[in-house]
Amino acid sequence: MVFDVITIFPDFFKSLLEYGLLKRATTGGQVEIRFHDLRDFTDDRHRTVDDRPFGGGPGMVFKPEPLFRAVESLKAHAPEKNFPVILLSPQGRLLRQAVAEELAREARLVLICGRYEGVDERVAEHLATDELSIGDFVLSGGELAAAVVMESVTRLLPGVLGNEESCQQDSFAAAGAEAAQGAGGLLDCPHYTRPADFRSWQVPEVLLSGNHEQIRAWRRQRALEKTWRRRPEVLAKVALSAEDRRWLEGLKRTACEPVAEET
Repeated sequence: MVFDVITIFPDFFKSLLEYGLLKRATTGGQVEIRFHDLRDFTDDRHRTVDDRPFGGGPGMVFKPEPLFRAVESLKAHAPEKNFPVILLSPQGRLLRQAVAEELAREARLVLICGRYEGVDERVAEHLATDELSIGDFVLSGGELAAAVVMESVTRLLPGVLGNEESCQQDSFAAAGAEAAQGAGGLLDCPHYTRPADFRSWQVPEVLLSGNHEQIRAWRRQRALEKTWRRRPEVLAKVALSAEDRRWLEGLKRTACEPVAEET
């Protein structure tokens, strides 16, 4: 996987490549990340990348010329010119796990990091093949969003985590992950490790039982419960078994029952 990141702050990403997952992936050769300074694609002595918006208003807008030159330069030196060009934008489709899985199937991604008031709309209409948002909020620039995209995609690539089953069990993982005891699009189940007794808080006994079927059922139920309590809208998108539905109905009934007062 190759990431080409177009930004006016290439040094922003230095620490990302010195620690953790992205360092492991770049060192291991699963990922190559190239940073391209947008100012290198300007043609004036001030290296201008932005200008005032037509029609007035606050802020500055990224000019189209440098962005088109940057992407066209990348395509001119690439044997395969149909790779996705992604504009990081609050107006884009929401980055979900399914989108990360979709992008992980590509061989190369170009990420455009906007700044200031925004990017000339002709970039979105005629240059970018996709717009992505990492949430319903506004950042000062697309660099943090680009980092999130690279992290979420990279961890899905073969060999990066070292244990392919790990990412199959993530929250929001695709339904096909159920074969590996994953949550199948649900939030992840709770996890525990040693010590089994910490400040009198006990690890659930079922996890210490060694009974794999009971553990599987417990994890599935806890994932269902956590999703229902925290992100109930996600349940509508998940393929639930008859057993899942019965268990959820029981959970809902219990939650609605009045609590008996102590006498």
